[in-house]
Amino acid sequence: MVVGSIWYGPLFGKRYMAAMGMEAWSPEKKAAMKKKMGMMYALQFAASLVMFYTLAGIIVGFGHTTLGGGLTSAFFVWLGFVVPLKLGDTLWGGKMTLFWLSIFGNLLSMLVTGAIIGVWR
Repeated sequence: MVVGSIWYGPLFGKRYMAAMGMEAWSPEKKAAMKKKMGMMYALQFAASLVMFYTLAGIIVGFGHTTLGGGLTSAFFVWLGFVVPLKLGDTLWGGKMTLFWLSIFGNLLSMLVTGAIIGVWR
């Protein structure tokens, strides 16, 4: 979530908000979204724990407990699962800008996590 807060904040926050059409939101819609933010962060945190626990199982299960092994495993999990799922969402009604922002944000997050898990002793 730290990587995501940087990715969708100072690095690409304005692009993301523009692609989502957030600048055209009414004050009421913005207020309604703010009310849901706590639950959204909690659910995202839980989803991230599940994803990274699963990634840890893959890294350890295959014996890729080195920096390179963790990075390689994370990359192929991203390439084999995250990219196809996000592409499917995009092809059926999403925006390409959101696709690119999302998959590369996910890649960075997966690589950081893979590196940490790979060297964790």
